[in-house]
Amino acid sequence: MGTYNLPRNVKGEGRILFIFSVKALLFTIAGGAIGAIFYLIFSMIGMSFIGFVFIGIFGLIGFLIGTFKVPESNAFSITKKTGGENIDEVIKRYIEFKLQKNKIYVYQDTKRNVEEGTKDE
Repeated sequence: MGTYNLPRNVKGEGRILFIFSVKALLFTIAGGAIGAIFYLIFSMIGMSFIGFVFIGIFGLIGFLIGTFKVPESNAFSITKKTGGENIDEVIKRYIEFKLQKNKIYVYQDTKRNVEEGTKDE
């Protein structure tokens, strides 16, 4: 009998503490840093526990953005167009779109319109 190599799942080998990939860890730290700003504000008025809650919430939001993908669903237009893509990539493209002042460039083939007998509008 010959030996066979079985494929193995190597997805988790680049992870830290099994749940954190490098990208997810960086997003969690960034979210926690944003939460730390709220912690400083609430600790000044004597409500540091609420500040810790904000650190946890923003850290969790950062982890979710760095880890998960947009679900594929036809229920909403955003999930139909971006289903299966990383959430951070969708947010990055949205920010780039807003920085371009909502400009959309559309290519129109004028040869095809002339051949079909349609007008350019």
